[in-house]
Amino acid sequence: MNVSSANVTVSGREADSFSKALTKNVIVVVLGISINYINAGLIHTFRKHQIFYTNPRYILFIHLVVNDMTQVMLTIILFVISYTIYKLNVSICCIFILLALFTTENTPLNLACMAVECYIAICVPLRHMQICTVKRTLMLIGLIWTTSMLSVLPDLFITLATEPLDFFHSRVFCLRQTVFPNPLIIKKRDLTYTVFLVIVWLVIFYTYFRILFTAKTASKDAKKARNTILLHGFQLLLCMATYVAPQLLRVVQQWFPKNYTDSRFAYYIIVQILPRSISPIIYGVRDNTFRKYLKRYLLCKVRIS
Repeated sequence: MNVSSANVTVSGREADSFSKALTKNVIVVVLGISINYINAGLIHTFRKHQIFYTNPRYILFIHLVVNDMTQVMLTIILFVISYTIYKLNVSICCIFILLALFTTENTPLNLACMAVECYIAICVPLRHMQICTVKRTLMLIGLIWTTSMLSVLPDLFITLATEPLDFFHSRVFCLRQTVFPNPLIIKKRDLTYTVFLVIVWLVIFYTYFRILFTAKTASKDAKKARNTILLHGFQLLLCMATYVAPQLLRVVQQWFPKNYTDSRFAYYIIVQILPRSISPIIYGVRDNTFRKYLKRYLLCKVRIS
């Protein structure tokens, strides 16, 4: 999680000017408020209609929306802090970083689970109701959170074991590498991300290609799923950049040494913000059932206004 690093001075490079810093913060805050406002409408629509409570697809979707809302809010807070308060107490920073890491790593895992559900619905429709139950979906969401915690919490435990108590009372620029500085954590992170990358992509390739093959030869509903699958693939591709973030940022630093902070800002927008704007398009606009109820919600708001 490197979202707060856009303003940091790296290897003697100057930080952003006031006007550039203000522009970046306005862009980030406006984008974040817009995305979370739309997602809040999706959550309200889900909460008000019983039909969504019994459908595993919409349960996974609304979990993704809530997770992304939290992630966007946390990363924006960290981004703004990096330009205002600048340094935080390590203990407080740990909480922000841990929550941001949980939600960031949840997104690709959630999308992979949605791909499996979509695969079952299209390729094994007669067994869909037996396999994809509400209880199993809730257990799957619990497994997503457990996997993310098992990936992230060792960073905290290693830091607690290796750093003196005074470290947690000091103030640092709030980044993952500043609150979890042990070199062992970097090796663990690279190994974990590699495993995640391989597993998630295996799931995605298998399910997406099977669905795409079925969509070419089967029913109209299967063919209609093709564009949704492609959108999921694009969203997942952006989110998966989280797993190779350290390598990507090193490449960015080598390619754009004079515009490093601007490059990191662009990276933050593309990897952290943009993927969170795709979910409302997939389900809030393109899904017929959700769109019907979302229209009612929006029309009611217009009439009340």
